[in-house]
Amino acid sequence: MADGEQPDFSSLPLPDRFAHKNWKVRKEGYEDAKAQFEKTPDESHPVFTPFLQDPSLWKGAVADSNVAAQIEGLGAYCSFLKFGGAQACARTRGYTVGPIAEKGLPCTRPAGKASALEALLLCVELDKANPVLEELLPTLSHKVPKVIAGALAALTAIYHNFGCKIVDPKPTLKVLPKVFGHADKNVRAEAQNLAVELYRWLREAIKPLFWADLKPVQQGDLEKLFENVKQEPPAKQERLTRAQQDAIAAASAGPGDDGAGAEAGEEFEDEEEEEEVEVFDLAEPVDVFPKIPKDLHDQVASSKWKDRKEALEALYNVINVPRIKDGPYDEIMRDLAKCMKDANVAVVAVAANCVDVLAKGLRNGFAKYRTVIMVPMLERLKEKKQTVADALGQALDAVFAATNLSDCLEDILEYLKHKNPQIKQETVKFLIRCLRLTRVVPAKPESKSIADAGTKLLTESTEAIRSGGAEILGTLMKILGERAMKPYLDGLDEIRKTKIREYFETAEVKAKDRPKPIAPPPKAAPPAAKKTVPGKKPAMGLKKPASAASPAEVSPAKPVSKGIPSKLGGVPKPSSGLAPPGAGLKVQRKLGGPGGPASPQRRAAPPPVEDEAPPPAAPKFGLGRGLSSRPIARPSVPVEAAPAPAPAPAGMTAAERAEMEELRMERDKFARIIEDMKADRSKINSQITELQNQNAQLIEDHTRDVLSIKAKETQLVRARSDAEAAEANVHKQQREIERLKRELARALRASAFSPTNAGSDAGMPDAHPMYQEPVSNGHNAAARSGLHMSTRFESSRPRSYASANPSEEGDNGVLESPGFSSREGGLGRRRLSPTYGLSGVGSPTRSSTRASATATEDEAQPRSAEPAENWKRAAEVTSQLKARIEQMKARQGLSRPSGTQR
Repeated sequence: MADGEQPDFSSLPLPDRFAHKNWKVRKEGYEDAKAQFEKTPDESHPVFTPFLQDPSLWKGAVADSNVAAQIEGLGAYCSFLKFGGAQACARTRGYTVGPIAEKGLPCTRPAGKASALEALLLCVELDKANPVLEELLPTLSHKVPKVIAGALAALTAIYHNFGCKIVDPKPTLKVLPKVFGHADKNVRAEAQNLAVELYRWLREAIKPLFWADLKPVQQGDLEKLFENVKQEPPAKQERLTRAQQDAIAAASAGPGDDGAGAEAGEEFEDEEEEEEVEVFDLAEPVDVFPKIPKDLHDQVASSKWKDRKEALEALYNVINVPRIKDGPYDEIMRDLAKCMKDANVAVVAVAANCVDVLAKGLRNGFAKYRTVIMVPMLERLKEKKQTVADALGQALDAVFAATNLSDCLEDILEYLKHKNPQIKQETVKFLIRCLRLTRVVPAKPESKSIADAGTKLLTESTEAIRSGGAEILGTLMKILGERAMKPYLDGLDEIRKTKIREYFETAEVKAKDRPKPIAPPPKAAPPAAKKTVPGKKPAMGLKKPASAASPAEVSPAKPVSKGIPSKLGGVPKPSSGLAPPGAGLKVQRKLGGPGGPASPQRRAAPPPVEDEAPPPAAPKFGLGRGLSSRPIARPSVPVEAAPAPAPAPAGMTAAERAEMEELRMERDKFARIIEDMKADRSKINSQITELQNQNAQLIEDHTRDVLSIKAKETQLVRARSDAEAAEANVHKQQREIERLKRELARALRASAFSPTNAGSDAGMPDAHPMYQEPVSNGHNAAARSGLHMSTRFESSRPRSYASANPSEEGDNGVLESPGFSSREGGLGRRRLSPTYGLSGVGSPTRSSTRASATATEDEAQPRSAEPAENWKRAAEVTSQLKARIEQMKARQGLSRPSGTQR
């Protein structure tokens, strides 16, 4: 190889060139791949195979380190997606969306940025948007601000082209508040643009999801931008997905429909005109059941209306969320239904508001409660106060939105017959709103019931009810069409018809299944049918003469069918059998479109241009050709009934037409049967729902009763246990009382017969010993703590003495014996407890000199320990049983025995 020549890499396979280390080779490989993709006839071409088997090749192409090569790589990937189809997108998007967001969208060259954005849009168009969002949203947490700004701009373009019905807005709305707080101004500006774009599609529904997380300044700036958006027309999808394109193409290629493409476009426009997305569709379900006050049932049943109103207001604050998680709200609905009968209108209004938010928050989950709440609300419509009527009407509308017209119609029609004019008038308004909001055309039995009820309302004495009946009929006519309403309007006078037509012209309904106008028959069909009669194969007509000549089966609008038997030897007898099995297949082949295989009858030359006349004049030309040998005495009747009920394909024989008519009649019959079965099924479903609700109620009542019985049994067991414990306690107290009585008796005996002799004189054995307290501060501090009697004295006089009358209490709280005195010729002051009622023991009188000496000697002697212990024990028992001994003394009448004093 010469030194100045460059090696030729064009012979290398494309995967090798995509992975080459030289950027120029990679760039040329991208260009070559793009050219080959554009030349492929379909998606199954072998050039796509290497890239489908190894999708990681595109990861390096869309994020090439060389900017020039990257631009070509992005262009090649766009061509790969465009010509490779959904399979190419599904296989490669996991490898390419992330690198495109990081390297392609922040590209400094406009061509590269446009190619990166187009690649993302193609990924959404070919398959689904959710996988693209899953790869794109994590980029919003990137460290580089320009990467975040590029990802936000791409999200804005995706929503702008496809709308929020194709691309789910909930994942984006969750992360939107985070980017509003970014430090980079370009990121905040792109976030603002994305919020405005979402507002174009969702309007006020986006605010509850992220509005509270924004600063007041940001809220003000967005409000100004939202005001500009409100002036714009509703947003529409600008770019169709591949599935939508295929649907429109399939509708455009329908057989015998000249305006199929236009109709498909109109249907697409109708889908775009559907109501905007609500907050319910975007919000997450909230479990409000644990937050409901536990004493709600008791508060609602309170006798004070303020308590009932406050309880309902607390319930309203809890359940007032965009979306409520389904739960057991049966008891709450019964309480609300009971509140509809409340005498206080404020309670009724708050209860209606609670029903409104519950129905809006539960939607489909609220249908099972309709039978509980709807009838009490309709009954309460008698209230003339406008605020209550408005609250009830709003709640009824929410109940209808959560159910459907078939479920509510029976109760509505019943209350249209109510004797109260106020209830009847408000029910009429509710039915009109239901007809405007329903999205499903009522079945024939339901339409008949509504029309009969509206016709009956036209004869009411109240003008408002008469106008409501006319509006019901006009709105129903808007849904069903003028032709379907003619049987119900035949007996009305012109004034009422005029009024109904006025409401018909101004009514706005949302029912989408409106009957389409009958398509006119093809222009070339009648002449082509005439030329097939004298065809080269008359045996085709011999195989099916009965179906061709039966006057009962052949429509009078087809005079050609009457001319067929004239060349076959007369009109054969009618036959009840159907055509041979092959005839249906031939009909389907002829219905397949102008490109289908030609039948033998179509070998004749095409009709001249002058034969292609309008449908009403077609039978006249047909009678003038091929039927000149037949008398034309009866063709006048078919000519008048020229419009056919449905278009017939060109080149069909009379037998095939008859068979087609028979099949159409059977189809209509089956359609009617299906509608009746649907109506029956809806009624049965409603009955099943009611029975299920009743069963659930019975189960709940049974469970409540079982729990109540168990609670009573538990209380009974506890009461028995408490009674046994109390009885045991009583026995214990009684035993304690007996023990204390015995202790008291022992203490009395011990105090009366204590064998102490500490205070007696040695030379006087007959003296009476006495306890004396030591003298302190010049006077007696207290008396002695017990009686000391000598053994000889006890043996000679074993008697105890008790005072009949209570002695006077001394200064220190003890009793002084009246038989002794410290100042008279006795042995000193005697101190006794008033509880025992003991008196001093009698002793011989001594002289004052002897008493003083004895007292002095007693004070000098030490106190005995044993009497002190006995006295302390007696004092303890005394303090506990003081009151009881006092009662015993009063009851038994104890008296002091004789001989106490001497």
